[in-house]
Amino acid sequence: MKILFWGTPNYAVPTLTALHGAGHTIVGVVTQPDRRRGRGKQLVASAVKQRAIELNCPVFTPERIKRDLDCQQQLADLGADLSVVVAFGQILPASVLNQPPLGCWNGHGSLLPRWRGAGPIQWSILEGDPETGVGVMAMEEGLDTGPVLLEQRLAIGLRENAAQLGERLSALTAELMVAAMPRIEAAGPGQESERLNRLNVRFQGGESSYARMLTKSDYVIDWSQSALAIHRKVMGLYPGAMTHWKGKRLKIMDTEPLIERLSNQLSVEAKALIGRWPTGANPGGVVLDSIADLGVVVSSSGCPLLIREAQLEGKGRSKGQTMIQQLAVQPGDAFEAI
Repeated sequence: MKILFWGTPNYAVPTLTALHGAGHTIVGVVTQPDRRRGRGKQLVASAVKQRAIELNCPVFTPERIKRDLDCQQQLADLGADLSVVVAFGQILPASVLNQPPLGCWNGHGSLLPRWRGAGPIQWSILEGDPETGVGVMAMEEGLDTGPVLLEQRLAIGLRENAAQLGERLSALTAELMVAAMPRIEAAGPGQESERLNRLNVRFQGGESSYARMLTKSDYVIDWSQSALAIHRKVMGLYPGAMTHWKGKRLKIMDTEPLIERLSNQLSVEAKALIGRWPTGANPGGVVLDSIADLGVVVSSSGCPLLIREAQLEGKGRSKGQTMIQQLAVQPGDAFEAI
């Protein structure tokens, strides 16, 4: 089939690559414009644009597709059978959604309608969801409200961070989107309601949650919370959860909550630490101990938290004994609010 692909970050690259590899013709790739990044503020192309160039696909970079009528016409002239959208970053107007005869299809990284919006991967971890997944959804003007054609679930590991989960979901998105193509092609064009009926889609129902955009304040660790809540922030907002240590900003990148009921999901080293310190004997954020070659144990509102990897302002990432030495940590020291 002739496919118009929409996507921007690394998450979308495997789907573009898989569709091309499956023999489909990518008539065009639409992605966000180049942005200035890094210390030198150099213009950097999106990951999808870079991959599209490698595949010799025409690339379009509208600043706002809703307002760019010229670009909309250029895309219509490509004569795509359908559009595939994976993490594009803009809401598509009805004039674009209605162009391809086989519809517009989105690969969404959550179990709809659980998380709609921009950050479903992060929020599924932050909220402690036991599982997530990918849905291939027929797009409509609402935000991630369309009917679902294919869906597959994935369990979320306690020690899995957002980047690791994102890689698994990205690969699954590519797999499901390739699997969806023959079914969409077999259903053929026609009135949307009839086409969707032939595809036997699942219309969304039940409660939904909005995965809102994250703000700077979301990344700040609140040491008055439980070890599990802090751990979810570290994993869900990887690698950006932060606190202050002796007047400097400290990013915390890997933790384990020392909780008995979760012991079967912890490392052998962390499991051996459970029960060493009385629960709630200190205010949150107080260093209880440093364990050579392992990390720093910190109090929370409940059970302690093991910090395994961190990055102090002006320094590189460090773990274990190197981290302990870099922080010059002593029992009784406390992490500070930002």
